[in-house]
Amino acid sequence: MSSQDFLEQLHVAVVIPAYRAESTLRDVLVAIPATVETVVVVCDGVADRSADVAGEVARYDPRVLVIVHPVNRGVGAAMCTGYLRALEVGADIVVKMDADGQMDPAYLPHLVLPIALGLADYTKGNRFLRPDALWQMPFVRLVGNSVLSFVSKLSSGYWQVLDPTNGFTAISRDALSALDLSRLEERYFFESSMLIELGLIRAVVSDVALPSRYGNESSHLSVTHSTLTFAGKHLRYGLRRLAFRYLLSDFSPASLLILVSLPLVVFGVAFGVQHWIRSIIEGVAATAGTVMLAAFSTAAGVYCLLQALVYDMLGVPQRPLTLPRLRRLMPVDMLAAPPTERPPRLAGSAR
Repeated sequence: MSSQDFLEQLHVAVVIPAYRAESTLRDVLVAIPATVETVVVVCDGVADRSADVAGEVARYDPRVLVIVHPVNRGVGAAMCTGYLRALEVGADIVVKMDADGQMDPAYLPHLVLPIALGLADYTKGNRFLRPDALWQMPFVRLVGNSVLSFVSKLSSGYWQVLDPTNGFTAISRDALSALDLSRLEERYFFESSMLIELGLIRAVVSDVALPSRYGNESSHLSVTHSTLTFAGKHLRYGLRRLAFRYLLSDFSPASLLILVSLPLVVFGVAFGVQHWIRSIIEGVAATAGTVMLAAFSTAAGVYCLLQALVYDMLGVPQRPLTLPRLRRLMPVDMLAAPPTERPPRLAGSAR
């Protein structure tokens, strides 16, 4: 039995946030596989004819449900609206696709199957796992995603995840119901905030190798603006995660290491800088004991912090919240290991 046959046993919903997408939305909707039972299009604002295009498709495709935000509220707000509607219609798995045509619907089963088998709660595309298609990514996006991948690991705790801003994702009903959607960011930090909130409920996140298609579409996201704003958000959310994970909800060896490391680093740096400035002003070199105290305190604090980091890496969630919805339909030999079917190669992709 093929993966398509298994997916027909599930209620899969696709949510598409649409903003100024009248030129690409129709092609995206037409290409969605027949195994998808519900398609929720959330037109975020009325700046163009996106709602009209979606309505025209809905006339001959009963799967398509159209929701309109009178005012643009951001991709996160649009997705929350779509998520709630998907839960209302009884979706088992909800997939997010953008309306710009960069995501190939043929790869949708590869996102859904790990969740259906109970192997993950949330899956997301990862362009870094497909070297043959990676070089199709514009250079600025490639560098930006590399930097964001690292800082996202710190803020979310998902050290095995790359490409955090990839918008091609799928989530189980169980994990989605456990999330507090009001805590998600409403604008372009939405994908990163999803990972952060999923980390707080200890959901299992898995990357799936999926390339994106780049055409002549323009991005609504400024690289400079996002770099400045995202850095502050990642720092704030990262500190919140550490406090919740290691001080409030649990107390582990990592908690002790964090509590010891921070005072040592602060004291060592402050003490060293203070005496360095004094030695410059007074023209008298600091004593060996002063230098050793500052260096030892800083080094010990950094070492404890690195050990806490290793502990955090080993603590990535491993037990899914999602119950396997296909287990009663799957042969025993298919349950023994994840599917090894290679995603189809896109026409025209680099070899």
